[in-house]
Amino acid sequence: MKKLLSSILLLLTLSTISFAQKVNPAKWTWSLSKPNPEVGETVDVIFTVSIQKDWYLYSSDFDPDLGPTVTTIKFTPNDSYETVGSLKAINPSRKFDKEIWNGEYSYFKGKAEFRQTVKILKDKINIDGAYDSQSCSDVTGMCVPIKGAFLIEAQSATAKKTDDKKPNLDSLKAVEEAAKLKADSAAVVPTDSVSSDSSAVSSDALTASDEEKPEETSLWGFFLLALGGGFVALLTPCVYPLIPMTVSYFTKQKGGLQKALLYGFFIIAIYVLFGTIIAYAFGQAAPNFISTHWIPNMLFFIVFVVFGVSFLGWFEIVLPSSFVNKIDAQSDRGGIGGIFFMAFTLVLVSFSCTGPVAGTILSLGSQGQILRPIIGMFGFGLAFAIPFTLFAIFPNWLQNLPKSGGWMNSVKVILGFLELALALKFLSTADQTYHWHILDREVYLAAWIVIFSLIGLYLLGKIQMPHDSKLDKVSVPRTLLAIAVLTFVVYMIPGMFGAPLKALSGWLPPMETQDFVIGGESSSVETSSNADPNFPKKVKYDEFLKLPLGLHGFFDYKEAAAYAKQVNKPLFIDFTGHGCVNCRKMEAAVWSNPEVKKRIENDYVLVALYVDDKTELPKSEWYKSKDDGLEKTTIGDQNLDFEITRFNGNAQPYYCLVDPNNDSKTLVKPRAYNENIEEFIKFLEDGKAKFNKK
Repeated sequence: MKKLLSSILLLLTLSTISFAQKVNPAKWTWSLSKPNPEVGETVDVIFTVSIQKDWYLYSSDFDPDLGPTVTTIKFTPNDSYETVGSLKAINPSRKFDKEIWNGEYSYFKGKAEFRQTVKILKDKINIDGAYDSQSCSDVTGMCVPIKGAFLIEAQSATAKKTDDKKPNLDSLKAVEEAAKLKADSAAVVPTDSVSSDSSAVSSDALTASDEEKPEETSLWGFFLLALGGGFVALLTPCVYPLIPMTVSYFTKQKGGLQKALLYGFFIIAIYVLFGTIIAYAFGQAAPNFISTHWIPNMLFFIVFVVFGVSFLGWFEIVLPSSFVNKIDAQSDRGGIGGIFFMAFTLVLVSFSCTGPVAGTILSLGSQGQILRPIIGMFGFGLAFAIPFTLFAIFPNWLQNLPKSGGWMNSVKVILGFLELALALKFLSTADQTYHWHILDREVYLAAWIVIFSLIGLYLLGKIQMPHDSKLDKVSVPRTLLAIAVLTFVVYMIPGMFGAPLKALSGWLPPMETQDFVIGGESSSVETSSNADPNFPKKVKYDEFLKLPLGLHGFFDYKEAAAYAKQVNKPLFIDFTGHGCVNCRKMEAAVWSNPEVKKRIENDYVLVALYVDDKTELPKSEWYKSKDDGLEKTTIGDQNLDFEITRFNGNAQPYYCLVDPNNDSKTLVKPRAYNENIEEFIKFLEDGKAKFNKK
């Protein structure tokens, strides 16, 4: 029912914005943290953004090369102040997106705040500049660039005291407006669930009654991952044999049930303590650094390789025996303290098997929000506590436990292979960020194919590791698991030749890093109507801008219009952006349809106008906009200004069909984000018919 209501709401919203009229979902205000600072004093310029319900604003503190438009604020230098340090985003929410960006970004809902520290140099203060940001809708999928200029004029405290004129009303008004905005924003409590495109919702924007907050969904998924990791670690040779011995100890003494419950509680508490230490050691600002910088990614890569080869049986990772023995001796004290040290001893003794698994969870958790390591260790510790507690309550269940044996080392070996596969993800992240080209897509896939093939062969008993028992026959569960693993291997093989492998898109390097794609060039040439001898061999900006799906077209409106007049075809204007998630979704889900692609190729001249491209144009091409009075200096600024002033829209994706001989209005109503293929085909057909009629 909830999905049905969401769909109805989406359709109603789309029907009312089919013209994608100009919207402004994020209102910016600004002020000084101290209205009249002294000369030489440092103060903050506070930017407060009021964000409409069902919209979110991208923050300023994530990798600008990831995709979404990072909020930037540029200050115009003058002799009345100087900036100190960099722009700070105050408590944004974060999300790791696997499907589109393959990285972590941060954002705000309800209210956003940015601060820039400045040092005051003169009595008369004049601070101005411009802001550039992007806001997207949870409901419609629209993304809207938010740009503007700011100006703060004020006096120092000394000048104000000696000035007999009226006080600086503009500065006071700015402070009052900021305070009012803060009060109004505190009352914003969106209750609708949000889509997966957004990330975790900030804590002050939602109430506890919300059921489907993406941040909670992300944490819940990570908790389940950690819980599963804990259960797998239980099956290793360092832990599994301890279960019956430990439970028997509790069931043979008075108050054993209560002691077993306390034992389980201490296991959870110890792991949560580790998670808390990691969380606060990394802090709130570290996830972006960890997820993109080469140093932590290479460190994780090395650690995971060490964990992997250890699990395969090359060597054992053990803690100093003297330390373990001292902790174990404390468990004889009795009472609550003795039970705590028993739990601590279990954690230490099992470290050689559990350390790599727990380390994997902690490393993954450290790349997300601050709660992730704590949640992860809670799930991992809970998996350890459950069997000891349950078997203490129901001791007869111990008789049904499988006996210890060589199968436990098999679990350990499989975990070792998985650690090696996961290690490549960290190397790949550093490789993509710094363009080393060590681990391009086909190399990454080749390594995974080999690793998972070895897992399949290992399960079938074709290869053995140092600590394995001889396998006389393959059990049915091992055979079924081998089938699943080898099926995954077969699924990956076409990726070596360019298959998209959408199920793994969040793990693989981007397709652009692959050297060899079967049919990558020929298919586009054969199907494209633009194999026309009149089509220019070189179009403006094609050295750094690309069209999807092998389509041919333009990136400059004037160039496209001239060609369209020459071949007597209507223009298909695609207002898009590098950071537009829903633009990519439309291209993958709608444009890729053979009927849609055929019509775009044969019936139209395609021009993709990127509204967020930061390439600066020659000064001779700069101009001041009639819309906001700001100078438009980049490709993106001018394309967005064109969309606003000519078509009264500022959201992406936004599709306009126009007659190149009369582009003052569109042939049919423009379209925004909507994955209905039949309606998109009708949109293209109606535009063609209207053009031919003219």
